[in-house]
Amino acid sequence: MLQITPVAAFADNYIWVIQESGSDGRVAIVDPGDAAPVIDHLQQHGLQPAAILITHRHADHIGGIAGLKAHYPGLPAFGPRNEAIDGLDTTLAEGDGVTIPGMNFRPRVMEVPGHTEGHIAYHAAGALFCGDTLFACGCGRVFSGTMAQLHAALNRISRLPEDTLLYCAHEYTLDNIGFALWVEPDNTALQQRRREAQQLRQANQPTVPSLLSLELATNPFLRVGVDQVQAAAARYMGRPLQGSEAVFTALRQWKDREYD
Repeated sequence: MLQITPVAAFADNYIWVIQESGSDGRVAIVDPGDAAPVIDHLQQHGLQPAAILITHRHADHIGGIAGLKAHYPGLPAFGPRNEAIDGLDTTLAEGDGVTIPGMNFRPRVMEVPGHTEGHIAYHAAGALFCGDTLFACGCGRVFSGTMAQLHAALNRISRLPEDTLLYCAHEYTLDNIGFALWVEPDNTALQQRRREAQQLRQANQPTVPSLLSLELATNPFLRVGVDQVQAAAARYMGRPLQGSEAVFTALRQWKDREYD
């Protein structure tokens, strides 16, 4: 069983620290954008890093690699094969398994490009560490990838077991819910999600991880086949839309231009 802890960084990043129950304190660290809060957390809890896992090349996900490797000599770093990232020891592609020294945690790699051209996710034990591909009630912007890639990546994630826990890298949930309510104002599951997320944030608690089943019920970017979502996207574009990729692209452009 995994014990997965968020370490807050910057304004809204989460760096995930993964520990096995009953282990000797070895942990894997996902997307350390900043070394300092991770080192503080490890020292406070008597933990020893066994590996760094990187999902993509953006600075707020890789900025702590050098500092962690300097503080913990020999610490291996894993990351995507199709992105140039300094400090990686092993690069990974679709289907690769990750062997972490001293841990039984063995995630497999899913390629989920779109936000960036080589973005990957790590899947194991009912958990998906998805970086900036999928957010709670939202998804990442398209930077160096394409809309088609991101749409396809989200489709892949949507086909995982519905009890999969999704560990994204940012606390964007309330903002994302606000846009989702533009798209589906009458979605009662979404309205309930907003109430629950507000309560968590008022208590200074994270709103992630989220369940895939909840995303399928409330996240417009996973609901492009739903009539109400299609109609909202078509109204925004001012014309009928053909196919789920066109609906996804319209939603992403709508959020980029009008909401974010």
